[in-house]
Amino acid sequence: MGSLRRMLVGRRIDSELLDELEERLIAADIGVAAATRIRQDLQAAWEAGRIERGEEVLEFLKAEMKKYWPEADRSIHFAETPPTVILVAGINGSGKTTSVAKLGHAFKQQGKKVCLAAADTFRAAAVEQLNIWAERIGVDIVRGSSGADPAAVAYDACEAAVARGADVLLVDTAGRLHTQDNLMRELTKIRNVVARKIPGAPHEVLLVLDATTGQNAISQARVFMEAIDVTGIFLAKLDGTAKGGIVVAIRNELSLPVKFVGIGEKPTDVEPFDPESFVEALFS
Repeated sequence: MGSLRRMLVGRRIDSELLDELEERLIAADIGVAAATRIRQDLQAAWEAGRIERGEEVLEFLKAEMKKYWPEADRSIHFAETPPTVILVAGINGSGKTTSVAKLGHAFKQQGKKVCLAAADTFRAAAVEQLNIWAERIGVDIVRGSSGADPAAVAYDACEAAVARGADVLLVDTAGRLHTQDNLMRELTKIRNVVARKIPGAPHEVLLVLDATTGQNAISQARVFMEAIDVTGIFLAKLDGTAKGGIVVAIRNELSLPVKFVGIGEKPTDVEPFDPESFVEALFS
């Protein structure tokens, strides 16, 4: 959306400019509903005489977008009595398993004892990948054999996390297409198993979305929300040319906060979502 700056600077506001701006926002994956709302807010401010020039539109847009993500929404809600159970879901290729490792590393750096659950048993490579990550970052892992029942692995992991005094249990669930009903039911089963095993679990359900996905991310998020009550987004692959404007649409349509962003391939390449820097990057 850096082209917006070039479009706005030096121009006076009129209906034509607002129409053009709305089209640009939609093209930047912010979505029709969010773009329409932003245009209406801009029009009201212009008609009230609060803004007159393109440069003021830019600052108005930034200020409005930064309000989308209150700080309370973006924090992890830890259990009063450990372990805190965090389910991590997402379709294959979204960067899910790597994101689990990044979260594990981040929590360990905070002084927490971390356990990983390799419940993505449909892909032997995913279990092995998470096992390698666990060794690399120095945390415990519970894994089943290839093809094992994912809910059974999650159950065993809950038992192990309690027995070992873990502070955080991260459950890597099977990557799946959001259109595969039988696999989505498996996710619901995992959620129900950990809920029976540990009071209040899962305490967080994070959906990993690829920042480059575009509008399909909204339908992904909607279906995952129905299956497992998603509490927040981990926005992966927010590097290179990916700007992640889609999270504005998700926030506007589904009220889902972004809690973390992945910005590279290393375990340290994870940051808590910061609306200030995110919005500035959107318009850079």
